[in-house]
Amino acid sequence: MAGEEPYPRKILQYMEGFLVSKTLFCACELGVFEHLQGSQSSASDLALALGCSEDGIERLLNTCVSLELLTANTDPHGAVLYSNTEMSSMFLLKSSPRSLCQSIEYSSRTIYLCWHYLSDAVREGKNQYEKAFGVNSKDLFEAMYRSDEEMVKFMHLMNSIWNICGRDVITAFDLSPFRCICDLGGCSGALAKQCVSAFPESTVTIFDLPKVVRTSQQHFVSNQDERICFCEGDFFKDELPQADLYILARILHDWTDQRSVELLAKIYQSCRPGGGVLLVEALLYEDNSGPLTAQLYSLNMLVQTEGRERKASDYSRLLSAAGFTHIQIHNTGKIYDAILAHK
Repeated sequence: MAGEEPYPRKILQYMEGFLVSKTLFCACELGVFEHLQGSQSSASDLALALGCSEDGIERLLNTCVSLELLTANTDPHGAVLYSNTEMSSMFLLKSSPRSLCQSIEYSSRTIYLCWHYLSDAVREGKNQYEKAFGVNSKDLFEAMYRSDEEMVKFMHLMNSIWNICGRDVITAFDLSPFRCICDLGGCSGALAKQCVSAFPESTVTIFDLPKVVRTSQQHFVSNQDERICFCEGDFFKDELPQADLYILARILHDWTDQRSVELLAKIYQSCRPGGGVLLVEALLYEDNSGPLTAQLYSLNMLVQTEGRERKASDYSRLLSAAGFTHIQIHNTGKIYDAILAHK
């Protein structure tokens, strides 16, 4: 309307966005969704069960209803009963195969703390592990895996991501011609499981640091996963196993262009003739206008790693510099995209 005072709606939404994140983090940490699994409860009963104040839990529950994480219904006696939504039951219960609980915990206790120093990261152009956690980040993964507990949290994060997103990127191309596959930095093995499920004639070797391999064998990959095996090593320092295809899923975004080309060139040398490399990353638009998720991830790479998110043309340049040709780009329309290049 003419003469109406401008109202900074979007700025206020952005300013208060962290309140939404913390509400989700809090509800997960307190066990709200777990307690409501398959049932409904009043605020007073939930407060008693979770050891919370009734006033505090009621405010939290009502906010979760507005966020469409919970539903609220009034029973014949006038009591308000809360229950999980279908989305919460699928993604916010620890027992769900598509659970994001571990990702949420890692975001709350690790990423969120790093982002406290985003301004410093922008000014200095480097990650903020030393300020956030008091650890030297000269060796990036020594900093990220600064304790066994922190390493397991990160592995659960990656596990939950690939349980949800892995199928889309693994099936972006027909990988059936590649019978021997090596997943570099394969972490928990979730993407390897997606790979052998989609391409039953293939075998996958997970190549990762020794302590990651041991943890994966103990907690994530069972003896029933017969077509998955392990190889211990540092992909910058140690010899790589020969393979028809190498997978780098959310690996190159951790590293500078120089180190990325170094790794890709090493893969090229180890790759069998006719083989290739599959990159899985969140791709930026060519004009840098988005997508917002990838732009935010790139800021996260600034506060946490040595790397950045890149455009498809950037990855094509890195692959070409390492000797790879016939580069194909597949945009999935979701968070992660896939790039296949051949030797």
